[in-house]
Formats: sequence, structure tokens, C-alpha cells
Amino acid sequence: MRNDSTLALRDANASLELAVDGGQALRPEPDETCPLDMRGLTVSYGEKPAVFSVDATFVTGSMTAIVGPNGAGKSTLLKAALGIVTPLSGSVHIFGRTFAESRRRIAYVPQRASVDWDFPTRVIDVVMMGLYGDLGLLRISGKRHRDTVLACLERVGMADFAQRQIGQLSGGQQQRVFLARALAQDADLYLLDEPFAGVDAATEKAIIDVLKQLKAESRTVVCVHHDLATVADYFDHVLLINVRKVAEGPVARAFTAETLQATYGGRLATTHIDQLKLPAA
Repeated sequence: MRNDSTLALRDANASLELAVDGGQALRPEPDETCPLDMRGLTVSYGEKPAVFSVDATFVTGSMTAIVGPNGAGKSTLLKAALGIVTPLSGSVHIFGRTFAESRRRIAYVPQRASVDWDFPTRVIDVVMMGLYGDLGLLRISGKRHRDTVLACLERVGMADFAQRQIGQLSGGQQQRVFLARALAQDADLYLLDEPFAGVDAATEKAIIDVLKQLKAESRTVVCVHHDLATVADYFDHVLLINVRKVAEGPVARAFTAETLQATYGGRLATTHIDQLKLPAA
């Protein structure tokens, strides 16, 4: 006999996917101008949904923070967008296309804790990986590629470390190198999973300065973010989730005491919320 929770989840997914029109699924045509569009996205690990029926649209040239408690599905959203995990239902479109069709337009910075930093490779080689789509089958780099890599390292303040082994760097330096690799991809959409976690203040400033430069170039930046105190300073859009979407939109409208309490389920003390830079009511 099937588990009742499994049946309930599948029934809910079916109701989200189907319109009452001859049983045909009805979805609006994907918007080719939208950097990232998620519709009815549900991802399940076993019988427990990590993300349930999330609709989210990310605006061109915006910087969006994805915030929520631990286990809310923040990283899962990025992994679903990148095809790392397969949704149980729903859709993801990047500039109106699938990830496979749009991969050259996306750059990804994973959580630093998920990377094997003991792998013996130099900083310059890590950043060169961002150019693999441009290097061809033989993966032979020339002066133009090297100049691009060094320019990206310069943007994150790491040009002097180009020949250093990646494992010899501090956590903040490693994070800068992975951001440089993403810059080398010259993408239109940048997805970053907690880029400020565990880094020093100087690195945090260097990273946010680069991200704001990308925004000024009309690139789109989406970050899983854990520090509520900096959301209003760093981002112009926010997506609050706790398995389901709670709120989405410009920070001035969506990042409020009410949406924070709904997202964190009362786990945020009133004194903590009072200390945040929230928009006026």
C-alpha cells in the first residue's frame, strides 16, 4: 500500500500541473527575456519535498537574495535550475530555454564546503576552467585566454596568486578564485550558493563589489544568502522560502517583518527583526 503522504504529494502535483481543459497541461510560453523562470517547481528527496510548488521569476539586471531557514530548499532551487537535481514536477526556463540549451549563459559558484580543495591544481588553472566552452575539444589555451584569466583574477584581487596551489589559500581567497572562474565564463546569469559564508570582511566586500559591477552591466545575479542583516544593503530583490515560497519581489516590498516571521516560523526573535534594515511600513 502506498504511503498516504506520497499520495497526497502526487495528487497536489497533479493539480498544479493540469488545467481543467481536456486534461491538457496549460503553461504560458517561456519568456526569452527572463533570465530564470521557475513554475510549479517541486523537488523531493525520498517522500519529503525539499521544494514544493515554487513559482519564481528573476528580473534582468537584478541582484536577488534567496533566504530562508536551514533546510528550506534554497540550494535545491539552484541545483534544480542547473539540472543537478531533477524536479518531481514543474519547469525551469533560462532565457526561455532549458538548461541544456542555455548552459553557456550561466555561471555557478557552489558552496565552498562542497569543493575538494586538496585537489592539486593552480589558481590560474581553476579560473581557466571557466573558459572550457571557448577552448575547443583539445582544451589548448593561448595568450588571449591567459590574459582573460588574469583579468578576472585582477577583478577579485587575486592576480598575485595565479601560480599558487588552490589548497594553499585561505577560505576567503578560495572563494574569490571561484568567483573569478565564474567571471571568466562571461555569463548573463550568475548563480551563487552562499558566497559570503565563512569569508573575511575584506573578501565579502570584494565579492559584493564585483556582483554590483555585474548588475551594472545588466547581468543577473542570484545568491543563496544567510545574513539577513545585509539583505537590504546588498540586494534589490529577495525570494523568501521555507519549502514553499513565502514572498518574492523588490526588497522594499517583500522583505518585511511579516514575511520574515512567516518564513522562519517564529524562530526569529522580535529583537532580531527590529535590528534589521527593513523598509518602512
